[in-house]
Amino acid sequence: MGAYAGSVPLGPVRALAYSIPTDMPEADGTIAWTSTTLVVVEVEAGGKTGLGYTYASACVVPLIDQVLAKAIQQCDAFDVPGAWLAMQRSVRNLGREGLAATAISAVDCALWDLKAKLLELPLARLLGLQRDGVQIYGSGGFTTYTDDDLREQFSRWIAEDGCRWVKMKIGSDPAHDPHRVEVARGAIGEGGLFVDANGALDMKQAARLAAVFAEQRVSWFEEPVSSDDLEGLCRLRDLLPHDMEVAAGEYGYTADYFRRMLEARAVDVLQADASRCGGITGFMRTATLADAHHIALSAHCAPALHLHVACAVPGLRHQEWFHDHVRIEHMLFDGAPMPHEGVIVPDLSRPGCGLEFKYADAQQYRVH
Repeated sequence: MGAYAGSVPLGPVRALAYSIPTDMPEADGTIAWTSTTLVVVEVEAGGKTGLGYTYASACVVPLIDQVLAKAIQQCDAFDVPGAWLAMQRSVRNLGREGLAATAISAVDCALWDLKAKLLELPLARLLGLQRDGVQIYGSGGFTTYTDDDLREQFSRWIAEDGCRWVKMKIGSDPAHDPHRVEVARGAIGEGGLFVDANGALDMKQAARLAAVFAEQRVSWFEEPVSSDDLEGLCRLRDLLPHDMEVAAGEYGYTADYFRRMLEARAVDVLQADASRCGGITGFMRTATLADAHHIALSAHCAPALHLHVACAVPGLRHQEWFHDHVRIEHMLFDGAPMPHEGVIVPDLSRPGCGLEFKYADAQQYRVH
């Protein structure tokens, strides 16, 4: 193991953005898209380079280069919480949520990767292992998909990747969703079925659809109404069938957001996203909050980014195996995890998060 006396000052911080087209048009209950933007961050110190990233907008690159890099330039590479706090303070007048939070998330992930590399440890060992691997659920089933597209994707996740659960988007055409859910159930047999409305429905629509979905044994209703409507989510927890859970939290950027959601008893399962909620540091803080409220935690999207911290936090149920991000991570990152019997496992022979970005392969998608 490497040994360092005294401090290790942080070196250059670099950020680049890439726009990767989807393999086919995609939509959920509120928006449609044809590409996904990846922002990659590197931080140097002590002859090592830490890697982090977020799925956000290319407009966060100048924020990282001009604001966050300056905020942490006097920080020590081993003092990641101190650097995180310095970044939070630097965006006080910009607003801590939204794009600023995603930028901080990418830098924080790079800092944790860097610290683990300096110590020549896999990140999961540095954070403290609570589990050897993480269960995944297949996530896609976009509202633009045909019935055949839905069947192919879901049956593959069950048969090839060993997923115990799959999740589909609903809400673009609520009247058609019962049919789509029936198609999904036919494709997965006895597997667990989740639906995600992305906040597209109102209370009455959500309650009415839930009663129909119960016939197809849907066990998870994600954002049936807006995640800002904590009272509505709480009411739906009481209205939905007893074996159908309410999940939300993917748009949480701060600990205060998650605290309010948990105190409102708005969810059965809290979702958190390390690419949005303040990186590894923010994800661990969120996990502690969820554990204190006795609420299960699910990691949202970006499976390669979450893998090590997901093995280290309490109360984690599973990791979202989101189609877009899985595809991008396997295209552009060496070391991206592959599922075996529905589980992904960190490579403990590699230091840090175990990922290397393929800059040459990504060059064609560069936008900033």
